This record gives sequence, C-alpha cells and structure tokens, in this order.
Amino acid sequence: MKSDTPIPGPLARRSNIFLIWWRIWFEHAAILMMDILPRTFDILFSLFLLVFLSPLLLLRAIVAKVSTGKVFEAELLVGRFRTPFLRLRFSGKTPGARLACLSNILAGDMAFAGPRPMREDEISNLTPEQSIRFTLRPGLYSLYSLRRKIGIAYDSETVSDTDFYYSETVKGDVGLVARSLIGDMLAGGDMRPTPPILNFFGVEIVNTTMDEAVDWMVKKVRDNAASFVAFVNPDCLNIAYTQEKYRQVLSSADRVLPDGIGINIGCRMLNVSLLANINGTDLFPRLCERAATEGLSLFLFGAKPGIAQAVANNMRERLPALQFAGVRDGYFTADETDRIIEEINHSNADILLVAFGAPKQELWLAENHAKLKPCVRLGVGGLFDFYSGQMPRAPLWMREIGLEWTWRLLHEPGRLWRRYLIGNPLFLFRVWKQKRMNAYP
Repeated sequence: MKSDTPIPGPLARRSNIFLIWWRIWFEHAAILMMDILPRTFDILFSLFLLVFLSPLLLLRAIVAKVSTGKVFEAELLVGRFRTPFLRLRFSGKTPGARLACLSNILAGDMAFAGPRPMREDEISNLTPEQSIRFTLRPGLYSLYSLRRKIGIAYDSETVSDTDFYYSETVKGDVGLVARSLIGDMLAGGDMRPTPPILNFFGVEIVNTTMDEAVDWMVKKVRDNAASFVAFVNPDCLNIAYTQEKYRQVLSSADRVLPDGIGINIGCRMLNVSLLANINGTDLFPRLCERAATEGLSLFLFGAKPGIAQAVANNMRERLPALQFAGVRDGYFTADETDRIIEEINHSNADILLVAFGAPKQELWLAENHAKLKPCVRLGVGGLFDFYSGQMPRAPLWMREIGLEWTWRLLHEPGRLWRRYLIGNPLFLFRVWKQKRMNAYP
C-alpha cells in the first residue's frame, strides 16, 4: 500500500539537516555567551580589586602573619562540575579575611555571584534535582545567603539556586553583590547564636522559621487548641515599652513572632541571630496554601469596607480550593462587638485574621479571647491592604536589603514618618540601653 505522504527530496533533507545543526549551534553559542559574559566580569573586576586594594591586602597579610603565624587558611570545598578547590581566606579574626577569595575568583574556582560553595559532606545529601548548582561556579555571594541574613529565606536553598541559574546576567550579578554588601552592613556578615526565645524589653519573641510557624498554626487547628498569635516590629515594641497593658497582652499571647529588619538589627546588637523575619505579609500566602491543602477556612476581619472582600476574591483566584468562612470590615461600635463575635463563631472558621493595626487588634483579641471559637487568632496589621491590591508591595530587591520600610514611608509619609524616622532610632537606642544594663541573657 502506497503512502500519500510525499518523500522529501535530497535538497529538502539537506535543508532540514542544516536547520537542525544551526539550531544546535545557536543554542550552544547562547549557553557559551551566558558563561563568557559573567566570567569576563569576574576576571576584570577581581583583577581590578587585586591591584587597587594591593596595599590593603599586603597589610592584611602582615597582620595575619603576625597574629597567627600564617598568612592564609584554606578550606577544601566543591566547585563547578563537582571539582574540589581550596578556598582561601586571611588568617585571624581581623576584618577583611574574605578578600583573599579574590584570587579564587581570578583563578576561576569561584565567581562573585553564584550558589554557596559546599563541603564534600554536604553534597552527599543532595538530590539529583539539586545538582543544578554544580553547573555554575560557587559564589562569594549567593542569593540564598543574602536572603538568610536579612531573614527572608523562606524557600529552600535549592529554590534560590535554581532561580539564580535561570536568571543570571552580568547586571544581575552586580546587583546581587551590591545588595549583599548592603545586607552585610545591616544584618552583619557572620551568623551568631540563635536562641529559641528573643527578649526585647520583657517581651518574649519566638525565634523560628516561616515553615515551622505555619506548621504550628495548622497543628493548633488540628488539636482544636485556642491560640492567640501576635506579630511585633520595632514600633510595636516601642509601644509595649511605655504601655503596660499592651506588654501584658503580648506576654499572654501563645506566640509572638518577629516582624521587620529592625528586629534583625536589634538581634545583631545583642549578638544573636534572627532565624527569619516572620512578618504577616509574607506568612499570609503560605498560610493560605496550607489552609487550601488541609481544608481549613479563614475569616477576615478589619480594614476599610470592601478591602477584606477584595483579599478573599484575589486569594480565591490564586487558590481555588481556599475557603473563606466570612469577611467583615473593621468599622463598628462597641455595642456591635457581641454580634460580630457571634457572626465569626457561627461561620465555623478555623483561623481568624484581625486587621485593626497594633495595639488595637491585640487588645481586642485578648479582651474577647474566651468568647471567640476560631482555633487560631492573629493580629495582622495592614496585611489586607497589600493583598487587596490597595497598596503595592516593595520590590523584592528592596526587601532583600531590608529597605521595605523605606518603600512604605515613601507611599505613606504623613502616617508613617514618626514611626520610622523617630521610632526606629528610638528602638535601637532602647536595645543598646538594654544590652548595657545586661538585661539580655
């Protein structure tokens, strides 16, 4: 039986082969260019720094030799294509030890930006999917390390490495290095002890991760255990410093979670590390994802009329399985409180989010704690404004250097100037005073 499909002639076959080879060459050329441009930047910039900083490097080498008896310390790490290399650093604890890595960058063992270099014992636990990191040179600065220092490394290191792999450009590398340098200044370059509880002005804050915080809330619902959760930023702690009633309410909360770069800087002043910035704005979508998966329902209470409903509509578009038991704005009189509580309880919501702003929301939750039925109750401040589309969130690069507060100040200067321009320095002064009085364990 003959086929009706015409057989390509010799010219057509040669044309097809040419197109295939052209496509293969073009793809390989594109990959090669993606490697050449960042590598060219690494060579030129490291060479420039080695020449420009040569007096400083010589001085740092002399200091290392005098103080420790040796100039360099070398650590065996795994680099690109799983090739071992020795990462250099100047000996001793004098600042500038990492400058010795410039020679590793010039030699091609490392790059300015890339995945964190790992030890041999660390890579033995990697899955095949995580091996994508070995197609890149390890970086002096990494996306995950930057986010971890600032406290927003909510996703795994593998996710950050994968994001970097698919988006790397010379411009992106320069931006990552610049953001990392700013992050070092704000949050410090080294990890410090991470106590389970942080103490600021008598307020105990749980030092935890985002995943653990969400797991804890879901477990409380499963255990049918009434739980009150509060978030605190420097402004909240300033209020608690002067208002005894609010401080007592925070002390009665089942969990107080840290919110904002100011807490991170305060931890640095107290020589401890913050595991993560557990702010409500970043926690909310993760809590919604778990709620959709677990079949839990939410009640949104607060903000201006229409805002809570807009949040529910937007989140349902992102997560069709997510259940909202009810929504209500935050405008009501004291006489309406019992009726609102009855409405919330009748909805059978598992999680209640209250957005009145601090300390009003925490005071209301504490006052009505015995009357409320939802298992988990959270005070979430201005969260609804962000997820309703009413207020734009700061760009990710600003959050990665701890300047989200600047973004908010620029958008609401009349309301927030006192909180940030006066309140933040006041908070840091009070932390310094606390440390000086040896009030921190």
